[in-house]
Amino acid sequence: MGQAFQSLSLPAVMAWGLLFFGGIYLGLGGLNWLLTRHLLPALGIGRILDPRPVTPEQLRRELLQSGGSVLVFGLGMVFPWGLLQLGWARFAVDPSGWRIAAEILVLVVWNDIHFWINHRLLHTRWLRRFHGPHHRSVVSTPWSTYSFHPVEAAMLGNVILLPMVLHDFSFWALASVPVFSLVLNNIGHANYDFFTGVSYSHWFAASRRHHLHHAAHAGNYGFQFTFMDRLFRTRLPADAADPQIAAFRRKQQARRAPVG
Repeated sequence: MGQAFQSLSLPAVMAWGLLFFGGIYLGLGGLNWLLTRHLLPALGIGRILDPRPVTPEQLRRELLQSGGSVLVFGLGMVFPWGLLQLGWARFAVDPSGWRIAAEILVLVVWNDIHFWINHRLLHTRWLRRFHGPHHRSVVSTPWSTYSFHPVEAAMLGNVILLPMVLHDFSFWALASVPVFSLVLNNIGHANYDFFTGVSYSHWFAASRRHHLHHAAHAGNYGFQFTFMDRLFRTRLPADAADPQIAAFRRKQQARRAPVG
């Protein structure tokens, strides 16, 4: 597959990139929506984290912005392809299954480091305006996952470029990055606690932590894991969103209270 990718023409690379990123976004987002809005609640598994409503306008905005991100990611496939054409990067030749698995683990960790660094930069006063469109989704949804300004999409989308020039990764390890990245990011934006029995610091509580980032903003810049937020002391407390959610529930109760 690596040789086939390298031999593609420039227009073909961009076309396949658009199909790939658009397909995984719509497929995984739709599956997540079906699970968290219908199947899991009906089975009594997990719970909604933030009960505040999501408007149709928010969903339309997220889909529109995500379409722009798909364009950035898909057309941006010319950059890894270009590294291969220039000879600045190469695919591993006949890698073993163990090597592919080890490379995927390395890239999972790198993905978290890369995400934290870029996400933290996007919360600085110089770049905050490019992150603002994503944070308009105070209550996140599976469709929030790619809902970025093009500058943010470009920053997050270059995750494989540095690894490619430092090591001859297998094609399958590199191709796994956008897939596991979207899966984990989609879970993080689901506004759904899939594993209610685990602690807040557990790997499986990533959706709780990212829900708090959207509700309270200043902290929880990590992705799936917590080591970067622990290292730089940017982890939010587990009750960071309680005041906002409590205020919403008080308003609901006030509306339902009988008049007179």
